[in-house]
Amino acid sequence: MYPLDAALTNPREGGPSFALRHRLLRLAWGLVWGLLGTWTPVPLYAWRRLLVRAFGARIAPTAFIHPGVRIWYPPNLEMHDFSWLARGVNCYCMAPIILGRYAVVSQGAHLCAGTHDIDDPNFQLIVRPITLGPNAWVAAEAFVGPGVTLGEGAVLGARGVLFKDIAPFEVAAGNPARVIRKRRGSP
Repeated sequence: MYPLDAALTNPREGGPSFALRHRLLRLAWGLVWGLLGTWTPVPLYAWRRLLVRAFGARIAPTAFIHPGVRIWYPPNLEMHDFSWLARGVNCYCMAPIILGRYAVVSQGAHLCAGTHDIDDPNFQLIVRPITLGPNAWVAAEAFVGPGVTLGEGAVLGARGVLFKDIAPFEVAAGNPARVIRKRRGSP
């Protein structure tokens, strides 16, 4: 699902950014997750995977979704084997967010697949996918913006703010994040 044309719906004055069906699914998801998922004990990974899958996410049977994770729109989430969303992660999946095998998103990190066109008088919503390659790591409280890819084994340091791709096995940190070195033992 893509955003509606802001020139037609006028979201700045309360109009919708997404179709009614999309908004209803998010409402149902929020109720189910709030009542049955977000507060559950840590070991109940299978239960949380089941709930997220029931709403359209593609989740490997070995993926880990911790309590307290916020998932905006499950159909846009894909998690491969042994990937992790840690406690307090905000997975703002307005566009697809893909976590490769063994990819980790640490506590309090924010994956944000949407922004606005600041030059458009209607403030049009723009969505672009985020991809974390195999063995990539987004450290605690880091922010990954729309359209960003972290290559295989790439690392975004704690509280880093990333708006550009990181090549495989690069380590980036800071605000804005800058590549500071290659990961030791990388190919």
